[in-house]
Amino acid sequence: MNWEDECYLLSKRKFRENANIINVFSRLRGRVSGIVYGGNSRKIRNYLQISNKLFIVHNSKSQNKLGYFKTELVKPISPLYFHDKERASALTSICSILNILLPEEQPNKNIYFSFEQFLDSIKLDNWIILFIFFELNLIKDLGYDPNLEKFKNGKLINNFSKKIKIDNYTYDVPEFLILKKIPDKISNSLIKKSLYFTRNVIQNKFFIPNNLLFPKSRVLLENYFN
Repeated sequence: MNWEDECYLLSKRKFRENANIINVFSRLRGRVSGIVYGGNSRKIRNYLQISNKLFIVHNSKSQNKLGYFKTELVKPISPLYFHDKERASALTSICSILNILLPEEQPNKNIYFSFEQFLDSIKLDNWIILFIFFELNLIKDLGYDPNLEKFKNGKLINNFSKKIKIDNYTYDVPEFLILKKIPDKISNSLIKKSLYFTRNVIQNKFFIPNNLLFPKSRVLLENYFN
């Protein structure tokens, strides 16, 4: 089965002496695994970085066997933020979450374009708020809608959040997420509370029921906003 597409690198691991098994997020094919021979060579290793945009040519003898990728770099993303621990952690964590939760070889163009849009906006000053909205949209695109809009009239606590109950879980939700509006004032406490909310929903609805290990990089991201 042969095809080609642009994609984003979600994960990689060493395979034998000079190869890697990588997982990519393709617009047309969804999450796909394949072997990259020569993946540990200096030339290829330098651009096989998590979140980088690649062009891949996929070849396999049958649909049930792991295929082979030929790869080219389209756009470097993660190397631009190696010096930025917050953004680097965000890239690592969201790629890990997508790698774990996306079904294999099932395209999801909504998630793909939402992810691509976030990657284009990570250079902005308010990138972390856009990251939080990306996670909120991801929750919905994965099949669970918390319906935050119905809590618009609830009572505010701490001047910027509301206690709401969703499916027997109680959450402390910043009001801007309910209103779907970027806040006028952004503080570390607001960011951390928002990240904590989206993480808990993702864990409660997807990771815990399926006995999946939640990425440490995502928890680390919250700790940068103490």
